[in-house]
Amino acid sequence: MGVSAVYPGTFDPITNGHIDLILRSLKLFDKIIVAIGPNPKKTALFSLEERVSMVKEAVKGFPNISVEVFDGLLVDFAKQRNASGIIRGLRAISDFEYEFQMTLMNRKLDSDIETIFLMPSEEYSYLTSTIIKVVASFGGDISSLVPKHVNEMLKIKFKKKKE
Repeated sequence: MGVSAVYPGTFDPITNGHIDLILRSLKLFDKIIVAIGPNPKKTALFSLEERVSMVKEAVKGFPNISVEVFDGLLVDFAKQRNASGIIRGLRAISDFEYEFQMTLMNRKLDSDIETIFLMPSEEYSYLTSTIIKVVASFGGDISSLVPKHVNEMLKIKFKKKKE
């Protein structure tokens, strides 16, 4: 079965930065579980079903990447999936404090699951789903920052909002 890790997020929408981290995680783990969960601090543009569909399409050529939905504590989900790691991206210093606090809490809840921080490739270091949505909402070109199908879904979503 190999060693697996969970890469959690809301993925609203998935970006090339997310995909970069997923693929680079495969150098460290045999299997990556992309775990799509809610974020009570955010209002999602895409439904859970749309986000699952977009992520599955983005990773469809990789049999050792699965996409699942979770609700509840991440460490519980990881334990249920026999994952030994949690993958988190650190783009900037501003990410560090929150991620540090979450890692310490997760370690307190289950010390057997390690959090691994990966920095994005330079071309994605500024990229967030929020920035993507803002630029797309104004008709900006994000085609090099998200998979083609995500770009199309964003165009459709914002066209409907304007109608």
